[in-house]
Amino acid sequence: MIKTLAAALAERGYDTLTEVQTAVTDPALATADMLVSAQTGSGKTVGFGLALAPTLLGEAETFAPAAAPLGLVIAPTRELALQVMRELSWLYAGAGAVVVTAVGGMDSRDERRALARGAHIVVATPGRLRDHIERGAVDLSAIRAVVLDEADEMLDLGFSEDLEFILAAAPDTRRTLMFSATVPPGIETLARTFQRDAVRVQVTGGAGGHADIAYQGVAVADRDAENAVINLLRFHDADNAIVFANTRAMVSRLAARLSNRGFAVVALSGELSQDERSHALQAMRDGRARVCVATDVAARGIDLPGLELVIHAELPSNSETLLHRSGRTGRAGRKGISALIVTPKVRKKAERLLRFAKVSAEWVAAPSAEDILARDEAKLLGDPDWAVPATETEAAFAAKLLAQVSPAQLAAGYLRLYRKNVTAPEDLADQAQVAPRAPRPAFTDSRWLALSVGHADRAEARWLLPLLCRAGGIEKDAIGAIRVGPSESYVELDSAAIDGFLASVGDARELEGGIALTLLDSKPDMPPPPPRPDRDNRPSHRGKPDRGERPARAARPPREASTARPPRE
Repeated sequence: MIKTLAAALAERGYDTLTEVQTAVTDPALATADMLVSAQTGSGKTVGFGLALAPTLLGEAETFAPAAAPLGLVIAPTRELALQVMRELSWLYAGAGAVVVTAVGGMDSRDERRALARGAHIVVATPGRLRDHIERGAVDLSAIRAVVLDEADEMLDLGFSEDLEFILAAAPDTRRTLMFSATVPPGIETLARTFQRDAVRVQVTGGAGGHADIAYQGVAVADRDAENAVINLLRFHDADNAIVFANTRAMVSRLAARLSNRGFAVVALSGELSQDERSHALQAMRDGRARVCVATDVAARGIDLPGLELVIHAELPSNSETLLHRSGRTGRAGRKGISALIVTPKVRKKAERLLRFAKVSAEWVAAPSAEDILARDEAKLLGDPDWAVPATETEAAFAAKLLAQVSPAQLAAGYLRLYRKNVTAPEDLADQAQVAPRAPRPAFTDSRWLALSVGHADRAEARWLLPLLCRAGGIEKDAIGAIRVGPSESYVELDSAAIDGFLASVGDARELEGGIALTLLDSKPDMPPPPPRPDRDNRPSHRGKPDRGERPARAARPPREASTARPPRE
């Protein structure tokens, strides 16, 4: 490794390289084009900085005076470009590199002046760089290497045409390194067009790329989803936390509520200008704000050093977004927590997301008010200031206090003053109300009944269940599977309840509305139940044709009985 870069790494405390850094700095790939799959937070910025060094510096330890740029890094967003600029600046500081940015939202006149003075590396967003090329403000003729960072996001954001224009303007002899969390067909096409025999470098994703992130599924009642966000923020008391929501409206709602509860919070959503985004992120970096509420789109490319906690107030749409959100914490060897707020109705979706992302989560209850107050007390008792000797001024004031109040009153008053300065926790529902319902065990001994109604009579399990309970004087737990066929329906009944059921129905074996009931000797031969549609992929019912009048049938049971939910089939 070049000495000036090795010294910069040592100064920053890099004892070992990450997996992606080791892979892309393999001496065998020193001159190769690369297509690299690496997740956010894997250390890829320093990785491609090291990979560029042999191409940009050759055998030299430092750069010659800046002129036309030698290296070009393209990133999808202004925030990510500025983050890359900061990383490359310290990495190449000892080599005397001049790193210049060309990004949207900045004064283009200042950028043109900086480019005219000369640069070794230009870090840019696609649209602004293309504008500078078309105006003749940047000369790409000396470019030796180009890096496309977060290439998949650039395609998602519609920069395909800009990238093709930029790469076509760079010399054909350049190296091209593409970094992408995923490799969709568009990335493969771009690689085939603008790379020469690219080496595919795939860094372990999923849990391997997120080894320092503790995933938690936080089970809460429907009404407590927002309250759980408040309690998680209070319990973990992270220096930096980000809360993800799916819409601008939800971002505004959460940010307003957290602000009203005393949290130092900023919001990031699509309607903010670049200046507003910059001020919000700077407030997070300098400690004026500790919580950022954002949508996925607005958070693209942002970097919050030391981020300890990610909260998914609303679940992401897919596993890739889950990993991308979570990857903002647990970086550079630091530990982080990614907490998913999971209400009963989205429990299965959360389990799918985690399974497809190939990460395992610990399922936990949201911190209760008692948990948070106990943590406050433990934090106070463990504060190192208790062991610091009092100064003369402090001792004099302590003597005045003790002359007026007892030690017990003093301690209680101190606790009250502390709690005035922190957000009060929320009371949450009993966990028994949010635990997933255990599946009912199968009957060890059962009998089957046949009913003389089926699909042709518009029969439904949710209608038959209360009808059977009312007619037979039994609870719904005594009824197992209900299968509705074309002209008949079949009902499984616990054998222990069969005698009482038949006695209540009577010798006529007839239910309300003239429905005939027959006790079968064995399990009927019937088709399996239709598959339940995935809640997230149900077809739209708009424009559904009129199904016509239903034939007359027995009256529906009273509301109290009809609300009973049938057993899952």
